[in-house]
Amino acid sequence: MMAAVPAWHAWAVLALLLVVVVLFAIEKLRVDLVALIGLCALIGMGILTPDEAFGGFGTSTLVMLASVFVIGGALQETGVLEWLASRLIRFLPRTEGWQVLGLMIVAAALSAFMNNTTVTAMLVPLSVGLARRTGVAPSRLLMPLAFASILGGTCTLIGTSTNVAVSGYVSTKAGLAPFGLFEITPLGLVFVGVGVAYMVLVGRHLLPRHPEEDLADDFGMRGFLSEIVLQPGSPLVGRSVSDSDLARMEFRVLKVVRSGRGFVPDADTLLEAGDVLLVTGNVANLMKVKTTEGIEIRPELKWGDADLKRVGLELAEVVVSPRSTLIGRTLREARFQQEFRLTVLAIYRAGRSLRDRISRIRLHAGDLLLVQGRLEALDEVRGRRDLAVLAERGPADPAWRKPLLAMGIFGVALVLGGLEIVPSAAAFLMAAVMMVLAGCLRPLRLYEHVEWRLLVLIGSMFAFGRAMDHSGAADLLSRWVVDLVGHHGHLAVLAGFCLLTVLLTQPMSNAAAALVVLPVSLKAAGQLGIDPRAMAVAVMISASTSLVTPLEPSSVLVFGPGKYRFADFLRVGFPLTLLLLGIMLWLLPRWWPL
Repeated sequence: MMAAVPAWHAWAVLALLLVVVVLFAIEKLRVDLVALIGLCALIGMGILTPDEAFGGFGTSTLVMLASVFVIGGALQETGVLEWLASRLIRFLPRTEGWQVLGLMIVAAALSAFMNNTTVTAMLVPLSVGLARRTGVAPSRLLMPLAFASILGGTCTLIGTSTNVAVSGYVSTKAGLAPFGLFEITPLGLVFVGVGVAYMVLVGRHLLPRHPEEDLADDFGMRGFLSEIVLQPGSPLVGRSVSDSDLARMEFRVLKVVRSGRGFVPDADTLLEAGDVLLVTGNVANLMKVKTTEGIEIRPELKWGDADLKRVGLELAEVVVSPRSTLIGRTLREARFQQEFRLTVLAIYRAGRSLRDRISRIRLHAGDLLLVQGRLEALDEVRGRRDLAVLAERGPADPAWRKPLLAMGIFGVALVLGGLEIVPSAAAFLMAAVMMVLAGCLRPLRLYEHVEWRLLVLIGSMFAFGRAMDHSGAADLLSRWVVDLVGHHGHLAVLAGFCLLTVLLTQPMSNAAAALVVLPVSLKAAGQLGIDPRAMAVAVMISASTSLVTPLEPSSVLVFGPGKYRFADFLRVGFPLTLLLLGIMLWLLPRWWPL
């Protein structure tokens, strides 16, 4: 006979969940660390045993998610998707409306089968390049692109990690059959169609129109360039660029001319007497160190993009990816110049350009950095997940053997999983292994493409779902919801949980929000006689259609390049979110009877 669960367990779980949500919102700690702290607390209070708490990490859900990440990495590294997307985008007409339509269709189609953050990062440079060629403001294209990549994820089970997580929860914890690979496709296609129509006909007219400028002007950098000559006996002589007083006073050395030969220095370049340094920084600070550092200041220069190209440098914008290891670190802590061989000139954040003491500014996801460096250094950055380079580069024609092989392996996995010949998790695991064996992804790069933080988060939130069930917290909350809106009918209950999910996706990740709401919503469905599968679909789709704020990773990627403000997303995304929720509540009972 099982022992009765102490009544305080339910209140303890709810209090702990509230603390976790607050910590997610204030972002002082990484979300995966917060989730693990909550997991330890559940064990420490005796609410879950270690086996129960860690059970979420041994599910087929995490295996399937990891496999999908590996497959997406292989498709990305073979280059075929970027090549195809660039060819499609290049043929779009100069008309803004047609460009929005074409970009959204391409983004949604790719996001149905790939991580939408990856798709957005791949398409942002192509979209900015298209805007610059045709004279359309990038701000008119980038938000539609982000929305399309988010909505495209609602078309298949593997479109987002949220879909996979919800399917895993209902199959392991609620005793329901897992969702089929294409079970939600009809609803997802409707969402994509409505989203595209809204943005083409209405939404794009609500977007700001920020004209393209010289990058130096755009960041307010023009006129911040000077030449200085190191005098014999200067204390700067013999010091490295990164260890000099110039670096400590936030000057960036763009070029060194030595014995008539100019070159771009790296962080370890030693300065010599007679060197002519091209620097950017605060002129007032430069005057302060003139006498003590033994330097001669030449007249201030006026400069821009073309001037830097003439001295052998490239000026470019890069965006800090939501998955970047740079988040929360300063440029100095990350040894940015040494690691990337690029010099950061300014940081654009929340509508303003930051130019002073930038080496001490902690980087945020979505920060737009103005950098300078050699073209080969920028090319190296393109292959890394930390930064997305906005300078368009037409991808070279891929060597077709590996791309076609990768597409073929992926296609077979879709058929096997879609027709349920083998379980979807097994189909995608086999595909991931085959990708590596076929050479589509190097073994050393295998684990770089797996979103470990997301896997830890989902595994931990599975434990919270179990705790809410075992402690009675889910029963308690579901009774409150039923008492509050149950007398208005089943649709009112569905609408309430949909809105709650949308609200929770603001401080939390989509998957975490869905896994918090799901146990409560399924309990409420049981109390009211609603089909639990219909309730699960409502929560799952609601978590992927929150377009109200720029907190979704895809929206974070376009926030800086589009020079958007928070209010822009609220003005454009809020009506679309309400429209999509209304359509879902109308269609849901027809396709998943209540």
